[in-house]
Amino acid sequence: MSAHARGLAGVPATQSSISSIDGEQGVLAYRGYSIDVLAAHSHYEETALLLLEGELPSSQALSAFDAGLRAQRVLKPEVIDLMRGLPLHGHPMHMLQCIVASLGMFYPDEISQPTSARAYADPDYVRTMSIKIIARMPLLVAYWERLRQPGMTQWRGGQAAGSDRRGEKLIEPRADLGFAANFLYMFTGQEPEPFMARLMDACLILHAEHTINASTFAAMVTGSTLANPYSVISAAIGALSGPLHGGANQRVLEMLDDIGSPAKAKGWLDKKLAAKEIIWGMGHREYKVKDPRAVVLHELIEKLIQHRGGKTTRYYDIARTLEEAAKENLAAKGVYPNVDFYSGILYHELGIPADQFTALFAVARTAGWLAHWNEQIADNRIFRPTQVYTGEPLREYVPLKDR
Repeated sequence: MSAHARGLAGVPATQSSISSIDGEQGVLAYRGYSIDVLAAHSHYEETALLLLEGELPSSQALSAFDAGLRAQRVLKPEVIDLMRGLPLHGHPMHMLQCIVASLGMFYPDEISQPTSARAYADPDYVRTMSIKIIARMPLLVAYWERLRQPGMTQWRGGQAAGSDRRGEKLIEPRADLGFAANFLYMFTGQEPEPFMARLMDACLILHAEHTINASTFAAMVTGSTLANPYSVISAAIGALSGPLHGGANQRVLEMLDDIGSPAKAKGWLDKKLAAKEIIWGMGHREYKVKDPRAVVLHELIEKLIQHRGGKTTRYYDIARTLEEAAKENLAAKGVYPNVDFYSGILYHELGIPADQFTALFAVARTAGWLAHWNEQIADNRIFRPTQVYTGEPLREYVPLKDR
């Protein structure tokens, strides 16, 4: 029997110049720029354009891109009507995949109907569609938060759990606010202070791209068929929704709730390891050290604590104690916190409900998905892997009466 690679582990499926990982040193870079440098000095609009076009933009190019994003902060009323018709207790990721997939029907004139990959890869078309999709994603997530039924704003273990929130009026975008600040304004109903908007900006940058992961591969496979870009992003959202990918950040907060207090962290960890259960937010296939995104997120939480005069949070205290406890056994095996371990804690402090964590992840990752979509169709060949057949050999059909 021929060998096969389960999960395509270690199998090069493409060539890419978008991002790179050094798992031994704990380095993630976008187009050659280290993620910690971008998180400290860039903002999401600039990082998105870097991912899409390959270079840090000039001031003029960035201004034009930013203006394009602001101009596209609008959805047809029919799109919002469709959102209202969905079960309002549904998980935000289910909503997001559904609505993004439908946008091609609401905006049919935007979708190219190519007869060849060359026609589909027109730079003006790719750029225009990238701006429209990146601009619309945060609107969908923010509007859904406002539309949801009272008492159904949290999602725990597959069940919608109660809350005292009430359905609120949709908040229209503000053209005077940047990408991150506008999202928080639409989501919460309050203009964020600059420090909190900057935290959100950094989170978006950290989640914008991460080489060929499951959701990015889903986008590439779908794009290789010359499906429209809304279908490409919808496919990626579906892959991201799983708890082994983007959904893990929500599971981390549930895990910290289960632990309950820092004093219980070590005993809880020992019990889970003995039972060989998953420790959410720990370990990454690509990294042998602490995920560089987790390093930056950890630092951002520390800065938030300093900003609040040293006031810490229960989730952070538990997570920090759990990370210390894990050093005794998991670190020796190369298992360290990944991006999900601290991202949910920071999102929580920004006022984001746990079931919206992965939807926010999708908002950020859209830039990376579109960069890979562009790269794929620029030199396209439809994905058609083979398989190792393990079924029955050719055999005779037996009539029903003789079985």
